[in-house]
Amino acid sequence: MTNAAYVDGLKMLARRELSAAQIRQRLARKHHAAGDIDAAIARLRDERAIDDTRVAEAIARTETSVRRRGRQRVRLQIERAGIAKGVARHAVDEVFGAIDDEALMEASLQKRLRGREAVKDDRELHRLYRYLVGQGFEADRVLQRLNRLRHRA
Repeated sequence: MTNAAYVDGLKMLARRELSAAQIRQRLARKHHAAGDIDAAIARLRDERAIDDTRVAEAIARTETSVRRRGRQRVRLQIERAGIAKGVARHAVDEVFGAIDDEALMEASLQKRLRGREAVKDDRELHRLYRYLVGQGFEADRVLQRLNRLRHRA
């Protein structure tokens, strides 16, 4: 085993938290041998430089606090990072246990409404619905909230 894959993995992790799958993928793109990649990942895990649970929680915090995304979209983003579904679900439960997801949806909605208190027409209602569901909020809760806004108009 050469140390090149390990060193490259460390350099990647110095820039940002990455999952084992992301490191594996990036090392493969750099044309490291499969055995070297496996050994590097194992060593990085042993040294706790790679921790998928920590990465999942970091993604969940960023997705909620910065991007104001809902539960489903956050879980999807974590899974896209190559993290197991069980770990993703646990991280989402942890992060959403500490925040008010109604307030999160409201903040995302207010960003789109730009200070207005009501939805103008059905076309805007449909656009807002697609946006909020796409952000990972539950469809029935989105519809309830938008219908309340429509009745204000």
